[in-house]
Amino acid sequence: MGFAGYIKRKYLALCAKMMRETASPEYIARGWAIGMFYGCAIPFGFQLILSLPTAFLLRGSKIGASVGTLITNHFTIFLIYPVQCLIGNRLIGGNLSHRQIGDAMNSLISEQSYGKLFSLGHELVLSFFVGGALLAAVMTPLTYYAIKSFVERRRLRKERREQ
Repeated sequence: MGFAGYIKRKYLALCAKMMRETASPEYIARGWAIGMFYGCAIPFGFQLILSLPTAFLLRGSKIGASVGTLITNHFTIFLIYPVQCLIGNRLIGGNLSHRQIGDAMNSLISEQSYGKLFSLGHELVLSFFVGGALLAAVMTPLTYYAIKSFVERRRLRKERREQ
């Protein structure tokens, strides 16, 4: 079966897990949006530590809050972190080059520690968090509405099949 089959199985298992939650679509979507927010705005390490208590406080799905943080994982950070730094650097009016950002991100990705992040320099750290905040501002509402719609459609389809 290969990589595509593996991804499809994982996707279907995740969908099934979402559908087994008996909570409202808003509750499920809120959890996913919380996870997405922290997955975009916070680097590895504190995402789950922050998303779960936030899901409790805002009454969102804990499963969604956990899984939503996975937008940044060991496969996606090679694209997401440099892009968010580049965008963040442009937004703050910084003058870091693509190469400087790429080299710094490669260094950060290989070590993945907050000490390493903060040793990269004020401008790059600020770029990282500004870019992450922008990514979170875009992805959080998109995730909420996409998941809410997905759950509603799937439940409606299931109701129709059961009739």
